[in-house]
Amino acid sequence: MNWDSKTVLQKGRKCIQVEADALLATSRNLDRSFVDLLQAIETTVASDKKIIFCGVGKSAHICAKLAGTFNSIGAPSFFLDPTQALHGDLGLCAPGDLVIFISNSGQSEELVRLVPILSRFQLRTAVITGRDSSTLVELCDLAVLFHVPKEACPLQLAPTASTAASLAVGDALAMVYLEKRGFTRDDFARFHPAGALGMSLLLRVSDVMRTGERFPSMPENRTVKEAILEMTRAKAGCIALVRQNDSQLTGIFTDGDFRRSALTGPDFLDRPVSDFMTPNPKAIAAEELAVDALRLFEKHKIEDLIVIDSNNVPVGIIDTQDLPKLKIV
Repeated sequence: MNWDSKTVLQKGRKCIQVEADALLATSRNLDRSFVDLLQAIETTVASDKKIIFCGVGKSAHICAKLAGTFNSIGAPSFFLDPTQALHGDLGLCAPGDLVIFISNSGQSEELVRLVPILSRFQLRTAVITGRDSSTLVELCDLAVLFHVPKEACPLQLAPTASTAASLAVGDALAMVYLEKRGFTRDDFARFHPAGALGMSLLLRVSDVMRTGERFPSMPENRTVKEAILEMTRAKAGCIALVRQNDSQLTGIFTDGDFRRSALTGPDFLDRPVSDFMTPNPKAIAAEELAVDALRLFEKHKIEDLIVIDSNNVPVGIIDTQDLPKLKIV
């Protein structure tokens, strides 16, 4: 077929809309069975048992993805290939584990054959499916339905909306479990130490801030000239200014403030730097995540950020130029 760009875009949007409709229908029809399966997941993990995802065809890929998601939030999981299960992989299973089957039809022969065998191993079984009247719903202890008015495939053959809906139900279970358990970013970071995600979750402000000779700071009653000399020595674009008596942060003086101060008269270098500083500047605690510092830079459109301790005493600075090389997301 010789389609123009407009037709191609219309077909693409229609496909996405069909899948979106399936997700909305699934969301609207979610019921008590979702709660029951979530509680089964909680009980399984609390008992130091495993969650086992099992499916065939396209659903097998969904199962593998969900096993990875649950592992990443501290719920031990793995994917069990139903064929390999009958040839030795049942050794991965233990009494008390929870098996979650994923099958659009609820009639997958490989899964149906496996349910009674797993029951003899004293495993609980659940199914996420698109068919209420199906063999897997009858055989399993729990069943959660997703609702797919139609597939995005024009032939109504290739699983599209059904795989999107089953994945959405699994993701919803994982995210509700995460939130209900009180899982924090620190918890998440323990399971994601590598790559950009690990960097953004593990790197603290204290790891990236400039300190020592690279951190200019002085009392606010010093002169503009002294401030500029200190900034130049530290090769910094700003200086933290503090009260003389308790060293608490009172302001920041930047390159931009220096240029503006020069317009006030010939004696500007001998005037107190407090006359030109920005009072109560944006600051961040040293123990915060570096990614939170990045968000402050983006939100307030600033070039420098003062780092403070619990007593509001400056302990370092972060220059916006320092963050891109760290590849913080």
